[in-house]
Amino acid sequence: WTWVALDAESKLVPSFHVGGRTQVDADVFLEDLASRLSHRVQISSDSLRVYQGAIERAFGADVDYGTAVKIFSSAQLEEQRRYSPPEVVRVDKAPVLGDPDASLISTSYVEKQNHTLRMHCRRMSRLTNAFSKKLDNFKAAVALHYAYYNLCKLHKSIRCTPAMAAGVVNS
Repeated sequence: WTWVALDAESKLVPSFHVGGRTQVDADVFLEDLASRLSHRVQISSDSLRVYQGAIERAFGADVDYGTAVKIFSSAQLEEQRRYSPPEVVRVDKAPVLGDPDASLISTSYVEKQNHTLRMHCRRMSRLTNAFSKKLDNFKAAVALHYAYYNLCKLHKSIRCTPAMAAGVVNS
């Protein structure tokens, strides 16, 4: 499981974590994220239960947090082509902590980031034989991807690298 935080404005990935889908890994990931940020943030996630406790422990009361839950159609399985997801009928947004702006509660940016990771890191492609045999090698590949993504990849939407857009490095 790869945990990813993404700033929607600069496209910077300030933190990521490779681990399980557990409370311990959520805590490690969100503590790292909180240590890298200096101001109040709004966080959006899906409804995975481990997020709320981990966000509360990492940020305390200094966070606005909301969830976005996609509701899919119940189309018959035989109607679906292989690998085609069902149609999204609606997205239920709910505030969880603080006072999040409902119009900004979204998982779309991080879902796009997950797609970018899968396209740039062959080890993450679906149905591939390019898997990592060692967890350390997989973690290194993900770390290299995010170093490239944050520091080298020019984004058309922001016309610079995410690190430049966030003011982490000079242009």
